[in-house]
Amino acid sequence: MDTLTIDKTKTALVVIDLQKGIVSRQTQPHKAAEVIENASKLAQAFRKNSMPVFLTRVATSDDQKDRLHPIADIAWSAPTDQMPADWSQIVPEMAAQPDEIITKKQWGAFYGTELDLQLRRRKIDTIVLCGISTNIGVESTARFAYEYGYNQIFTEDATSAMSKEEHDHAVQKIFPRIGRVRQTKEILSAFQQNI
Repeated sequence: MDTLTIDKTKTALVVIDLQKGIVSRQTQPHKAAEVIENASKLAQAFRKNSMPVFLTRVATSDDQKDRLHPIADIAWSAPTDQMPADWSQIVPEMAAQPDEIITKKQWGAFYGTELDLQLRRRKIDTIVLCGISTNIGVESTARFAYEYGYNQIFTEDATSAMSKEEHDHAVQKIFPRIGRVRQTKEILSAFQQNI
């Protein structure tokens, strides 16, 4: 494993779906509270160093007509008949600033959003990626980022899924092929050493 270095002029934090309706679900291998705590530490470090933070959330209209509905063996369905009004709100621990929020309609943070444009305008070539769910929103975003040519650092302990198996597959089989997998403390340590 190479020594992690972070160029504060070219690196941004992208956090996937740490919103009230998603963090309320049971996650593995890391509890949602641990993911939030670690992601919050990262966000604080990025802001302290005047580096961009992007907090994505998924939000749809009440009638779900703005979602794509491709045919699938396991179709998406809302967790409840009536989604709570605050379902798509970023959790308060992330201290979201209005200009940090990216609203999406799909799993990944790039499709149909201005994330790529916002990163390129800031001359960002590296993203630190974390959030819920590892193998859905995070992995979908990571695959797009790889195809767009971004360097990626995946924060394993600030990421979790609905099952340990789903998380482990992405972290062990997919992410090492398209970026580097690290722990929160390693990334925070890189700030102290390199910034």
